[in-house]
Amino acid sequence: MKKYLLVSVALIVLSLTVPSINAQAQVFSKFYPLVNQAGYNLNESKRFVCYDVPDDTPFSLINTRTGETEYEGKTLFGQGWFSDFNPVTQDEYVVEVKGKGRSVPFWIADHLMEKISSKLAYDFFIDVRGSEDPVHSNEANVYGGGPSRDQGAFGLEALYEILFYASNPALFDNWTSELGDKNTADLVDLILWHGEFAYHHIDFNGPILTRHGTLGYEGQPRMIYDYWNTLDHLAPVCAAYHSFLKPYLCKEKYQAYREECLKRWEQYERHKVVRYWTYSTKWVDRGFQEFNEMGNVFGQSVFSNLFMYLSELQEPDGQPDKFLKYAQESAQDIIDNWDFNNPRHMWWIRNGEHITPQALGFFLMVAPDKAPEGTKEKLAAWAKHIKGKCNNCWQYRSHSETEMAHPLTKELGGAPALGGSLFAAAHLLDDKSLRQLGWAQVDFVFGANPVGAHIGHKSDERVAKNGYWEGVENGWPDAHPNGYGKLGSCRGTLEGTPLDSQFPKANASKDTKNDLDNIGNKCYATEGWAISNRGWMATLTFSTLGSHTLAVFNSNNQIIQQAKVGDKIRIELKAALNINWDKKDKGWVEVSIGKDVARKVIVIETGKNSGVFTTDYTVPEQAEGKILKVSYGYLGFDKVQNIQIIK
Repeated sequence: MKKYLLVSVALIVLSLTVPSINAQAQVFSKFYPLVNQAGYNLNESKRFVCYDVPDDTPFSLINTRTGETEYEGKTLFGQGWFSDFNPVTQDEYVVEVKGKGRSVPFWIADHLMEKISSKLAYDFFIDVRGSEDPVHSNEANVYGGGPSRDQGAFGLEALYEILFYASNPALFDNWTSELGDKNTADLVDLILWHGEFAYHHIDFNGPILTRHGTLGYEGQPRMIYDYWNTLDHLAPVCAAYHSFLKPYLCKEKYQAYREECLKRWEQYERHKVVRYWTYSTKWVDRGFQEFNEMGNVFGQSVFSNLFMYLSELQEPDGQPDKFLKYAQESAQDIIDNWDFNNPRHMWWIRNGEHITPQALGFFLMVAPDKAPEGTKEKLAAWAKHIKGKCNNCWQYRSHSETEMAHPLTKELGGAPALGGSLFAAAHLLDDKSLRQLGWAQVDFVFGANPVGAHIGHKSDERVAKNGYWEGVENGWPDAHPNGYGKLGSCRGTLEGTPLDSQFPKANASKDTKNDLDNIGNKCYATEGWAISNRGWMATLTFSTLGSHTLAVFNSNNQIIQQAKVGDKIRIELKAALNINWDKKDKGWVEVSIGKDVARKVIVIETGKNSGVFTTDYTVPEQAEGKILKVSYGYLGFDKVQNIQIIK
């Protein structure tokens, strides 16, 4: 049964007295246990926050259906952990802390977060397009001049949509009815739409409505509009053509995209890290800025050049070495110049901050032997820095010793995007603590924060169109629906995060109002922004690195690397494909023999909510002496098993 049907019953049965938050910003009367309101993934980190609870205070997890206590523990550092609690049913639970009350109810289930978030993550980008027609859209009516409303071409939508699909492709085949070809995954159609937009607006150079922009180099004339970022959309499309887009993107169109990239790459300065500068008069970041929140940060050129490298590797007349050299030089720039103590390289740029560690991670994922010396070490140094900044009960990346968050505005580039960077680093550095910290960022997004609310506003309009996260009781208290982009009705929009004053501080004086009773109407909400949601999509993307596995077994249930012709082998995939709790789900893997083109083979869930997908496969005669390759995913996210077929 879905959570929204259970909540009212559970509240009655257990007589829960949980404060609520609404658009009028009702405030908490006390610190009570704050949880991820939707719930937690099986076999992953699970925690709640109860800010002022003494260490060693007992807590328990109560099943809302049975009323039985199923887990007990003690608090530490304002938190309680129950990571080892992995129930086999999809019941709901509440946390009860002695003397502090009970939390809202939540689920614990196989890949729960991916189940409730994956479609919403790209639905947002469907809804915020400035036009349904990528060719004839009027940029002057799209504030910022890009494919998404209130956005420019700096959004890198195509790049992150491609990584999202590559991380878990079979999942997106479940949703095909929203746009484009109804036999094609909506996410694939969306990628194609963004590719077309970039291609047809590659010469556009503003002005944008009344906004002429102020970007430019320090001490030099500033450009009107950074149309150059259109190539950063086309490059990943070219790489994806050779990995998964070929059935959907005709060769002629791909070659047209490739030709524009090759012709304009150096002219548009895609071959290096570009130092953008802007003078901001906004109250949030007034002054002359190195880089900015628009995505022009360390790492953008690493991504783009690596995509061109991967694409050109597949072309008979390709130039992969040239783009690899550019990628290496850009990564070296990060290694040499990325300063964790310079806020303009870190939290100050807010929505762009996640790109840098993810770009280094991507290099190590797709070409680890070609990454510059020191790439992994730089990523490890960043991870160590972030760990130190998250040493608080919220596990929120603080600004400094005295400031937790920005005092005036949202931090949407923080927790929603930081999870993805931590997941990537955890995978590449084999550091489980980083993965746990990544899940803490997800918890923060879903309500384990000082406001106790999900950072997306739960409007009736969004709920009515299935545009909100299932199982979340309290959404962000306020919203700003009618800004430049008019994004109030868009599905999956993120609105805001706690301000510095909303983080309770143990050493604060009474008149500083740093406690939950003084939140009042200060829950600042922005309109939402494509590059804020891009960061959340990245978190969902990189989370799969630590939870997807692929294995091949023989008839004796042994993992194998060799097989014979005629052998019946079992392919087993564990992936975030469990979207129906009342039936077995399906997925697919790709199987190829030697140099033959890979074909999709259906895998079926072994039982309801098992999260394990299998199929039996008989090794054919033509495989003798060749490699039977089984794979799932693309572009560094692929899980691969190569089986040698012997006589």
